[in-house]
Amino acid sequence: MIQVHDLGKRYQGGAVALRGVSLAFEPGRLTVLLGPSGAGKSTLLRCLNLLTQPSSGTVVVDGLGVLDSADALRAHRRQTGMVHQHHQLIGRQSALRNTLVGRLAFYSALRTLWPLPREDQRIALAALDRVGLLPKALTRVDRLSGGERQRVGVARALAQRPQVLLADEPVASLDPASTARIAGLMAEISHRDGLTAILSLHQVEVARAFADRIVGLADGRVVFDGAPADLDQRALARIYDHQPADRAARDPNADRTLAASLEGGMQ
Repeated sequence: MIQVHDLGKRYQGGAVALRGVSLAFEPGRLTVLLGPSGAGKSTLLRCLNLLTQPSSGTVVVDGLGVLDSADALRAHRRQTGMVHQHHQLIGRQSALRNTLVGRLAFYSALRTLWPLPREDQRIALAALDRVGLLPKALTRVDRLSGGERQRVGVARALAQRPQVLLADEPVASLDPASTARIAGLMAEISHRDGLTAILSLHQVEVARAFADRIVGLADGRVVFDGAPADLDQRALARIYDHQPADRAARDPNADRTLAASLEGGMQ
């Protein structure tokens, strides 16, 4: 479990991204952080492994305590996989080589200059198999589709054998079918592996379809925390300040396309 207590973040120049956020994230559940741009979703997500240093408050991890020392932070990051919006992959390298990056934290910088042991390659291949990309393990990443690249990013995180999985807008630039596949994969991983999985999103229907819990943020504050079934129009108004929740909410055709893709992704 990860807990944040009275977490605040003020950036240089005075912009406030988080205002006294207190939450607990449990294993085996997919929590979606939902809200408009600038609500604090990415800042909160990055504070969970201190890629962004909070201005106030604490982050507490079971077994490690408060993340207030270099040793505790190093141990936490080793057990935390991160999936980025823009993949952060090496295009000229194969899917396998990119996935093996997830194993580097277990070795010294000098040791990583040589090929990793066979066991690490086995772990990486198993991770690629899990996301459905084993047949493309030796394919250069820059020859893969956007959805396939994002799945390589998920495989790289899984290669760490993490206890925590964080994903920052991983489906923002994907088509509806790929969106459903990635979101469904994240949900399946969290449930089967018992991971603490936290995903930031803009898409309301994706959150409703796959999340176990939705945390709505607005202006750096938590304004909703509950089950997807409880995310009604009143809750959406609190999150989005009476603005349309997403493109699908404004475009009936887009809504039908996304809904069909989500249904297919859950089968």
